[in-house]
Amino acid sequence: MDAKLFFQALTKFLLGVIIFGLLIFLPAGSFQYWQGWLMMGVLIVPMFVAGLILMVKNPYLLRKRLNAKEEEKEQKSVVALSGGMFVVAFVVAGLNWRFQWLVLPDWAVWVAAALFLFGYVLYGIVLRENTYLSRTIEVQEDQKVIDTGLYGIVRHPMYTATIILFLAMPLVLASPISFLIMLLYIPLIAKRIRNEEVVLEEGLEGYREYKQRVKYKVFPYIW
Repeated sequence: MDAKLFFQALTKFLLGVIIFGLLIFLPAGSFQYWQGWLMMGVLIVPMFVAGLILMVKNPYLLRKRLNAKEEEKEQKSVVALSGGMFVVAFVVAGLNWRFQWLVLPDWAVWVAAALFLFGYVLYGIVLRENTYLSRTIEVQEDQKVIDTGLYGIVRHPMYTATIILFLAMPLVLASPISFLIMLLYIPLIAKRIRNEEVVLEEGLEGYREYKQRVKYKVFPYIW
């Protein structure tokens, strides 16, 4: 096992947990915000397990996933706007619970948690199918077009998974107001996809032909 990679991943994981907890529980003003604990559980446990699996099975992919520094100027703005959107949505969710503005019923929270876990399963399948995935827009050395499995249905199944995950999160937190904020993720990801496909068409052999075979980007028959 790569000790340096392990500690890098563990440090980012723990830092993410702390920041996420602060964004939720500080605005809520209480640790009795059980929906916040549920959100942390369905997010953190699968994330930790997935990280361990990647550490053992595919450390190269884990290293690529940890590299979040974008080189594309357009993508830097998308990442910055997405980060701001998440912060606002989580803070509003905590405030929503604290002041009881508009809180979803418990059954809706549990349904959203199940949907979130479904998104995580989809995310894991995509990682297994495409070892070239990174968090930045780039064409890697010896990269090939993946057109099997979910990639035979839509061109960007990773974004399918992230849309499900990110739109489920505010519902797990019982905040329909935060859900409306998170809808901004859709135009942001549309912008990211447009730029990503330009990069792939220019640098990845066979991608233009792949686009002709697989018509839909994210959701079959919709987008």
